[in-house]
Amino acid sequence: MPTFTLSHGICSLEARVVDITTLAVDAIVNAANTSLLGGGGVDGAIHRAAGKELLRECETLGGCATGDAKLTRGYRLPAAHVIHAVGPVWRGGAHGEADLLASCYQRSLEVARDAHCTSIAFPAISCGIYHFPADDAVRIAVATVLDTLPRTPRIKHVTFACFDAAMFARYELELERVQLPPSKPA
Repeated sequence: MPTFTLSHGICSLEARVVDITTLAVDAIVNAANTSLLGGGGVDGAIHRAAGKELLRECETLGGCATGDAKLTRGYRLPAAHVIHAVGPVWRGGAHGEADLLASCYQRSLEVARDAHCTSIAFPAISCGIYHFPADDAVRIAVATVLDTLPRTPRIKHVTFACFDAAMFARYELELERVQLPPSKPA
């Protein structure tokens, strides 16, 4: 499976085509809905893989606002924790969707920091049934992670878990772009 890794200071960022439910990291991020009670796509896959205990814990959390994130145990997952981040539904881009998506990544890293995590894996939040344009979502994800990492120094490894080769190609291009030094004016 394709993998692309970028070393950024003391943290590495990696894009991989992989099932996020199989990753043995400290925390995986769930692209959740506001109820936190499971759904389709990656949300449903995480709930199925973690088992009914995850749903029981989520029922105690009182939901989650769009742009925010909440922590649970990982239960039957190889990951110790699940961070449930609620991404925005794409409504054309004039309703704060970019800021809400960026907030998902920032809040997830902050929650991971507070849980003493050193590794975290993200899905492509809002790129499935929420229809966020994938190229914009990838740019926001990478930029927000890079901007937030200085405030979360405990985190040493970030994985962008891509659901297919097309999403991986987007992350690969963006990670290559951000590792290049800026062009010098002529």
